[in-house]
Amino acid sequence: MKSRYLVTGVAVVALLSACGVFRGDDQDSKAAVSTGVTSEPCPKALDKTKGCVYLGTISDLTAGPFAALAVPITDAQKAFWKRVNTAGGIGGKYEVDVETYVRDNKYNPEVHRQVYNEMKDKVLGLAQTLGSPTTAAIIGDLKANSVVSAPASWTSAWEFEDVIVETGSNYCVEAMNSVDYAMEVYKPKSVMAVHLAGDYGADAAAGAKVAAERNKLSFTAVETPPGATEQGRAITEITKNKPDLVILTTGPADAAAIVGQAAAAGFKGRFIGTGPTWNPALLKSPAAPALKALYEQSATGKPWGSDTPGHQAMRAALPGVTPNDGYTSGWAWAYPMKAALEKMAAGGDISRKGLLAAVKTLSTVDYEGMLPPEAGNFAGDPDAATFRQTLVNKVDETAPTGVTIVKDFFTGSTAQSYKMDGPCFGKL
Repeated sequence: MKSRYLVTGVAVVALLSACGVFRGDDQDSKAAVSTGVTSEPCPKALDKTKGCVYLGTISDLTAGPFAALAVPITDAQKAFWKRVNTAGGIGGKYEVDVETYVRDNKYNPEVHRQVYNEMKDKVLGLAQTLGSPTTAAIIGDLKANSVVSAPASWTSAWEFEDVIVETGSNYCVEAMNSVDYAMEVYKPKSVMAVHLAGDYGADAAAGAKVAAERNKLSFTAVETPPGATEQGRAITEITKNKPDLVILTTGPADAAAIVGQAAAAGFKGRFIGTGPTWNPALLKSPAAPALKALYEQSATGKPWGSDTPGHQAMRAALPGVTPNDGYTSGWAWAYPMKAALEKMAAGGDISRKGLLAAVKTLSTVDYEGMLPPEAGNFAGDPDAATFRQTLVNKVDETAPTGVTIVKDFFTGSTAQSYKMDGPCFGKL
């Protein structure tokens, strides 16, 4: 969205600012360069001579099913941008504020839309928009107003949205790779996808279906509501049908209830849960023995303790925290926005449209080793640009976040040959 004011030079900015023409949207008057950008320093500026880029955060911070991940995600991103600011900011001219506009969505699409509407005229973009159905509730406005946003989700729908700077493989590809991995290791003959409704669960279930069909396996999908006490039907379906492999796409508490109670009922098949199904706190739950025996976690990035420059920088920036791969994901997700902001600043168009134009030229992103550079391709068509590598972790109570890698970045044959011609969840 274009600013109401067009600024053509530093002198004009200074003159109009002095005359009081530019006024900020928040309670403090700011000299506006563009929507969400000021020539005045950030509230917690390290260098008072630099301007400020405001990025919003909408996350599941209290009551939703992913709060145990979302709080570390948000804290990691605050640490990430503090590191960026300490190193000189963006283009040597701006620091980035991700703390002024942080709001809780309670993992509710209506709440997400409400808090977005409250901040949307005050931020250049979104450093985080957590959840697939929640972000879907604002995607129309993001596109209409060129609001570049970093999602805390991996639905395949984001492959088709220019304003979304996603990191890592989508749920659909993740599930495809999980089934192909299981074919190598466990030789299953039947697959069941147990999943939440909407873009998150259905996207993974669709990927599992594609891979099951390609591998000539029987397939069943079971949709389940969120809530650990709401998993009775899913557990019954598992114990009754006895699939060799269950692809889980739920919250962590849901996953623990399903795995633990299915095992208690005598189920001996394998579970592979998408990334958000795991939380290290599950090792202290009654389901811990079942999880260690039957569960593996698919993942889009390496866990907390990995030895890459990015992981090392993250751990140094977050001293004293209890390790959680919410931190790891939140840190990694910030790299594309940083790359886009730097390219925008270099191009001189400090605006939402300038940021979006910068995104469209990114074919690689430097993740400091946390992911391959090609994971940050936003320049190609969706099929060519889709990143198709994932990992598989096993439960390991000696590891910092309770999991260690058993299969490093790989692309299964199903994902390799799949044509990404639309969001996968529409094909379930």
